[in-house]
Amino acid sequence: MLLKKKKLYYKALLEKNTDYDGIFYVGVKTTGIFCRSICPAKKPKFENCEFFNSAKEALISSFRPCHRCKPLSHPNQMPPFVQRLIKAVEECPERRWKDRDFDELGVNSSTIRRQFKKRFNMTFVEYARSRRIGLAMKEIRKGESVIDAQLSVGYESSSGFRDAFSQILGCAPTKYTGNILKASWLDTKLGPMIAIADESALYLLEFVDRRGLEREIERLRKRLKVAILPGETSIIASIKSELNDYFDGKLLKFKTPVYMLGSDFQKHVWQVLMKIPSGGTWSYSDVARAIGKPMAFRAVANANGMNQLAIIIPCHRVIRANEDLGGYGGGIARKEWMLSHEKNINNKTHD
Repeated sequence: MLLKKKKLYYKALLEKNTDYDGIFYVGVKTTGIFCRSICPAKKPKFENCEFFNSAKEALISSFRPCHRCKPLSHPNQMPPFVQRLIKAVEECPERRWKDRDFDELGVNSSTIRRQFKKRFNMTFVEYARSRRIGLAMKEIRKGESVIDAQLSVGYESSSGFRDAFSQILGCAPTKYTGNILKASWLDTKLGPMIAIADESALYLLEFVDRRGLEREIERLRKRLKVAILPGETSIIASIKSELNDYFDGKLLKFKTPVYMLGSDFQKHVWQVLMKIPSGGTWSYSDVARAIGKPMAFRAVANANGMNQLAIIIPCHRVIRANEDLGGYGGGIARKEWMLSHEKNINNKTHD
């Protein structure tokens, strides 16, 4: 989400602007709670806010619903049985819900599915799974290993945790027998990233909170006809090591082999992006001229946005002709940080 939009949402939050009710939700990092724009509670500082387009996004990001503004009750008050189910999830988020569990609560399972889909645009099972995923992701973002995160959220075996991971990756391991790519979570100074690779090349490197990440993974999966499963390869170990050196200011040129999934035009653009000197920036028009198509700056911008290898293919070094930073899939704040970081490394190198 762009910094400008975040500031707009924060202003709406401070004003309890009803025009934005249901448009966004805010997660408060210090409390782990997410709220509606009209929440009457004391307002958090801007730096402690995370903004989401849906309640489901907030749940997956490990936030729980606020008891005061009841973000899951909009636009209508929840019936008592829905409230009971949400409370049950909070009391035991790792629980796997079966039809007999609903029978014990005296609620029809089809009614539950219909009510949750109507009110929250997700089924109850999706809600419970989202909460479970959110808790797991929270542990991973705190620096826990996958196995520690698995155990901390109540998964005695790895199967439950694989289910949560597969929900994001889009493929259950037991239902696929074709080629396989491995995916790992990488902790960085700018937030968690996901790396997808086999033993020969890196196919995807993105920030976990990038908008549309699920679509990128799905596109990769379908075009290459592969399964993507949790795990690590020598290529993932390589990029993990190089990223550590990059963020420590010891490396600017990556050597990990990559696979570029795109059209010939997109690949051409990405290859040119890799020639932009570290610590410097080019405009979209500069890139268009470099590929021999000076009027194709809009197509260059589109190719920039389709890059699936963040940092390695440095689309963050492309700005507008008026020197405005423009957009960045990982967020403008990260773009600003990386440009400053690379400039400082270069300055130290030449001192």
